[in-house]
Amino acid sequence: MLFRSGQVSLPGGVIEPGETAEQAALREASEEIGVSEVGLRTLGTLTPVDIAVSGFRLTPVVAASPVAPRFRAADGEVERVVVLPLGVLADPAAFRWASVRRPGGEALRVPAFHAGGVVIWGATGMVLAEFLTLLGWRAPALDAPG
Repeated sequence: MLFRSGQVSLPGGVIEPGETAEQAALREASEEIGVSEVGLRTLGTLTPVDIAVSGFRLTPVVAASPVAPRFRAADGEVERVVVLPLGVLADPAAFRWASVRRPGGEALRVPAFHAGGVVIWGATGMVLAEFLTLLGWRAPALDAPG
């Protein structure tokens, strides 16, 4: 994950002409956080997320590497790289439901993770919640305190 503009997000950007979502994701990870595409294996995509504020559709791509990547934050684009083990994110103490308002005033409850000195919410929180759920994690009920 990367930290920019006061928020934690996953690497991402626009799909260039002729690219697939998977190719764009690997390119963006290389450009933004220095992850080498060599040896990466794309595992698939998660549920697309429509971002109301920007009008973009986020297509999360999951990839695996046989070795731990060496991260490097892109100058002028990424403040720092945040590395959190999945176990830290899956810890029930890290999870909260956050209330946010969409443009137009509609209230939503969205997943938020408080871990490693950062708060991860919004589209990134939704993507991480889906990924963890696929691994067997269960979010607390919407009406749970927190």
